[in-house]
Amino acid sequence: MTKRHITYLACAAALCGSLGAAPASADHRTLVVHPGESIQKAVNAAAPGDTVVVMAGTYRESVKVTTPGLTLRGVGPGTVLKPAKKVKVGKMTAAAQKSCAEMGNGICVVGTKKQPVEDVTIAHMTVTGFSRIGVMAVGAANLNVHGVSAVKNGQWGLAEERSVHSTYRYNVARSNGDAGLFLANSVTAEKGATDTFGTVVEHNLLEKNRIGVTVRRLRDLTVSDNSVTGNCAGVFVVGDENKPKAGHLTVADNQVVKNNKYCKKTARLAFLQGSGIVLTGTENTLVTGNTVTGNSGKSPFSGGVVIVKSFVKVSSDKNQITRNKLSGNAPADLINQEAVKHGNAFQSNSCKKSKPAGLC
Repeated sequence: MTKRHITYLACAAALCGSLGAAPASADHRTLVVHPGESIQKAVNAAAPGDTVVVMAGTYRESVKVTTPGLTLRGVGPGTVLKPAKKVKVGKMTAAAQKSCAEMGNGICVVGTKKQPVEDVTIAHMTVTGFSRIGVMAVGAANLNVHGVSAVKNGQWGLAEERSVHSTYRYNVARSNGDAGLFLANSVTAEKGATDTFGTVVEHNLLEKNRIGVTVRRLRDLTVSDNSVTGNCAGVFVVGDENKPKAGHLTVADNQVVKNNKYCKKTARLAFLQGSGIVLTGTENTLVTGNTVTGNSGKSPFSGGVVIVKSFVKVSSDKNQITRNKLSGNAPADLINQEAVKHGNAFQSNSCKKSKPAGLC
């Protein structure tokens, strides 16, 4: 276990109370949930600005949060949320009508298209074993997720769509079926990239997932100071044919190491193995100060930092790859599959091999 891994665990255990949490007003209540009691019942009883503290123990339920300003906080990794032993699914068929549990999710933070749910905090607990997503936010603003361990969930560990100005810090996403952390404009609709107004993903440990972090069709977002290791692919920044394109993002100061797990192909992607940081269908993205080592494979996306056309053959344009330290990546440390005319720039990187030659 590295010092960085220990930092994440220590931060969660110590509650890291200063990370983005506003001081409670004297008018705000703290509701405490003990083993055997219902988290959802306490959440339903909470008013905006209240805090629901979940004591150590295993709770077999899913939780839906729609109250603005609510803090849902465990006391560390020992607060564990798992699926109910049996979820009763009614006759409803539309996804929007189903409950968080029926959708296979652990915690759902849910706003509407017209009224996002604002200032919700999810912190200091383990969410594990759900068939779909550990923590999912739809239509959120100023969401704060920190000190959460999302482990062995069927699809994504932590995820969001149609959300702005979120913060993900000091979380652990491990052994999830797809991305450890997934951020998108919309999961279901094909549309242009949307502005997150400064979403931040930093100081997270993302390991043994299919992809460590996926950023899809978004703009104005920062992924920095994360440890990304043991996945099939480390960081994927994804665009498509819609406008505006994904881009105006920053991927900085991450440790992207030995993402060499093998994942079979899907309907949209070839098999994955040995991918460090991949930009596909993006523009004006800055990749800087990252340490990218030991990512090796024979996938079309394999290599240290890879720039490639999107699944629908949209070009990657005017991205800047600067001041990264790369070594031991195969087939090369830096790979640019775009033509020179697309204006991707490689400057001041420390590396040994590139495709085409001359990028190091």
